[in-house]
Amino acid sequence: MFSFNVFDHPMQRGLQNRFSTQYRCYSVSMLAGPNDRSDVEKGGKIIMPPSALDQLSRLNITYPMLFKLTNKNSDRMTHCGVLEFVADEGICYLPHWMMQNLLLEEGGLVQVESVNLMVATYSKFQPQSPDFLDITNPKAVLENALRNFACLTTGDVIAINYNEKIYELRVMETKPDKAVSIIECDMNVDFDAPLGYKEPERRPPHHEEPVEEEGDPNSYADMDLGFRAFTGSGNRLDGKKKGIEPSPVPIDPNDIKRGIPNYEYKVGKITFIRNSRPQPKKLTDDEDALSRFIAFSGEGKSLRKKGRKP
Repeated sequence: MFSFNVFDHPMQRGLQNRFSTQYRCYSVSMLAGPNDRSDVEKGGKIIMPPSALDQLSRLNITYPMLFKLTNKNSDRMTHCGVLEFVADEGICYLPHWMMQNLLLEEGGLVQVESVNLMVATYSKFQPQSPDFLDITNPKAVLENALRNFACLTTGDVIAINYNEKIYELRVMETKPDKAVSIIECDMNVDFDAPLGYKEPERRPPHHEEPVEEEGDPNSYADMDLGFRAFTGSGNRLDGKKKGIEPSPVPIDPNDIKRGIPNYEYKVGKITFIRNSRPQPKKLTDDEDALSRFIAFSGEGKSLRKKGRKP
């Protein structure tokens, strides 16, 4: 005789170790309680009811607990972890960016299934705004924000909070699979150009040397040479205007000397002219008189004339 044990089939054991159920999902802002749960919005984990923990503890599942969320109406899916089991029965709370990826509204149905994901080795992100370039060290900021995430799914748009500003990044690529676990992993991160970013135009440098035009020396006198001393008009204390008109000395064009540029000059080279000889000084009359000066050789004079007494 042959006996068949239907309840001990390997496929039946596999189905028993798999968690799968439907919940009505709401955003974290709808979570009742005195405590502020804004920390849920900063990560990729959800809040499930206590009955889910009781059911998961009876199954032989692997840790950490990772789940696949599916919206059957729009055929959209993503992956997440679990933060707490404190939600009301039949309800789960999701971050707002996760509900946007799944195209879910408040109170919509979502299918939650337990999954096993491979550990991530590489991921590539694309910022959805050029404002992300204002961050000094974007890799460090992203690494700190991903500590609140459990897994990544290719095609999702995640949201991170930095300096009281929300930045959205699209997951362009993940390795070794389209959905990976990022818990205790060594993952290489790369960035794509932000959405709407335009590289600045680079103009080729021009190496044309400026050509100096030789001007007429007579036209230098008409140029504005700036400040000239004692060229203004004066005012008398008695109010008369005699002798107060300005009389600036005209500039002779021949007195203007232009420097001769060094056409052999090279950038980064300093030239010292050591063969220059100082011109001999011409002795003027005053210098000639000082050279013949002899101390105490003058004659004295008296203010009072000495006269003879009668």
